[in-house]
Amino acid sequence: MRLASLKEGGRDGTLVVVSYDLRKAIRVPEIAPTLQAALDRWQHCHAPLKDAFHALNQGAIDDVAFPFDPRACAAPLPRAFQWADGSAYVNHVELVRKARGAKMPPEFWTDPLMYQGGSDRFLGPCDPIELADESWGCDLEAEVAVITDDVPMGVTPEEARRHIRLVMLVNDVSLRNLIPAELAKGFGFFQSKPATAFSPVCSDPDGLGDVWDGGKIRLPLRSWINGELFGEPNAGADMTFDFPTLIAHAARTRHLGAGTIIGSGTVSNLDRSKGSACIAEKRMLETIAEGRPRTPFLRHGDRVRIQMIDNHGNDLFGAIDQEVVPYPR
Repeated sequence: MRLASLKEGGRDGTLVVVSYDLRKAIRVPEIAPTLQAALDRWQHCHAPLKDAFHALNQGAIDDVAFPFDPRACAAPLPRAFQWADGSAYVNHVELVRKARGAKMPPEFWTDPLMYQGGSDRFLGPCDPIELADESWGCDLEAEVAVITDDVPMGVTPEEARRHIRLVMLVNDVSLRNLIPAELAKGFGFFQSKPATAFSPVCSDPDGLGDVWDGGKIRLPLRSWINGELFGEPNAGADMTFDFPTLIAHAARTRHLGAGTIIGSGTVSNLDRSKGSACIAEKRMLETIAEGRPRTPFLRHGDRVRIQMIDNHGNDLFGAIDQEVVPYPR
């Protein structure tokens, strides 16, 4: 099943069901007006949404279908009650620390890192990245994320699997040159993490087939900068903490409300031949190999594209396709 939110009907958008080939869609106000409304009543909405998806793919309701345009989409959840991003690919964290000559604490391999990001205003898949100052070091971060239903406090990873309702892609934009000073304060990210963008479409786990193992998706996550392939690390490889583990970590001391988004963090493989999912990682590798970074951060006019294609050539989530534009302060 594929779902999306159009930029209409208010801040939370209008829920639509999208065909498997991402070519057509239908509004479903009789089921739920928004994706958040559907998540709030998932037990009642899931089956009717799935029925609508099957009918759409079979051509049975073409009279009410319309062409699907990712440019008309907000993020699947245009705003969310909670957005928590993990760092599931610990080899990426190790590389970051190695580049600055710091040892990695052994507990990083057993206790996930996670921060709580801003969730009041997400970017749609084709919305621009507004950058006020190029010196801030704007970077893409290609990730996978899941959306949960209500998760009880203290849930185990095995129990957490049953709370994963939807899967999507992320561009967790970072301002790298602002990060060191913020982390030095010992209180986490804020200014260095501007608005996050998500893929036009989210899918339920069943819609992903055998590439979804219940905790991660085993496919390359491709990103391009200005039309040139930047990296295609496999999201299922070298993922130290899968999504059930990340959800259990987030819910250790609190309940998670329906519509909580949990991110994987930057996808990263030990096999560096697949490229990177963020510029910072490539710069770290250059620093280790050559003593200094060569790859620049994003500038005004640069375009970023993030996409995941399955083994049969199907586009699972649609593309995040964004241009970096000046923001006049």
